[in-house]
Amino acid sequence: MAVFHYNAEPPFGVSPDLHLLFWGREQCAPGHTFGPGFRDYYKIHFVHKGTGKVIVGGQSHILHPGQAFLTYPRVVVSYAADENDPWNYSWIAFTGERVKPLLSRTTLSPEYPVFPMVGEAMNGLYDRLTEAASASGALDLPLTAILYEFMAALLRTVPEAAPDSALQGRKNEHVEKCLHFIESHYCENITMEMLSEMLQLNRKYVSALFKQVVGMPPSQYLLGYRMAKACELLSRTGCTIGEIARSIGYEDALLFSRMFKKVHGCSPRTYRERHVPI
Repeated sequence: MAVFHYNAEPPFGVSPDLHLLFWGREQCAPGHTFGPGFRDYYKIHFVHKGTGKVIVGGQSHILHPGQAFLTYPRVVVSYAADENDPWNYSWIAFTGERVKPLLSRTTLSPEYPVFPMVGEAMNGLYDRLTEAASASGALDLPLTAILYEFMAALLRTVPEAAPDSALQGRKNEHVEKCLHFIESHYCENITMEMLSEMLQLNRKYVSALFKQVVGMPPSQYLLGYRMAKACELLSRTGCTIGEIARSIGYEDALLFSRMFKKVHGCSPRTYRERHVPI
């Protein structure tokens, strides 16, 4: 069963440097899965017991106790607990203007998000955050201080390596434009022709470049983005299945339901029943 703790303090200003959103822990059921999907914030899982698999950018990683993995905003990922020895993990979710430049000083990337848990700043993070949150008043200061301490430990654990071609590729301007276009127009009938016309580049070249940088073709990324939005609407709104289908670009609600089941392994209705807050 998952245990969630939320930071009740709002972020300082419109674009805070670093802000903790929530943290939690869970003893996963055998085969417990997430994705393929993405989130709009950074999230780190710390594996305390058991094993599981993370798949992102075409790379598969098996994690064991003492390891952690980072998921990036807007990057499609999937992960699953082992069927025989499911993992017990804790997590933190955060955002902020300083996160990206701080992570650029590490060897971590969307394709290689795994790192070792080292020291109390990582191993005891859940307990320290929970204890700090139990105190009354001014939660933003102790929670943010603990988060900064963790980020400092992360930079010491996986310091920056020399830049390589993959790092440069991820910064590719053309792919960034494609991502922005997809995320702004996902509710429309997006085609490769639209992307290539927007960039004034060859269709096959755009498709190959996108797959090289993101790790999957644009159509797969679009599907993951739409289904992640569907999950959000199913769990947070009272919209009908048909309304949600049309909101994410499907005129045919039956087609939407089939695609949703293909991605998440259950119908939209079943997903809603499982994820509506009690």
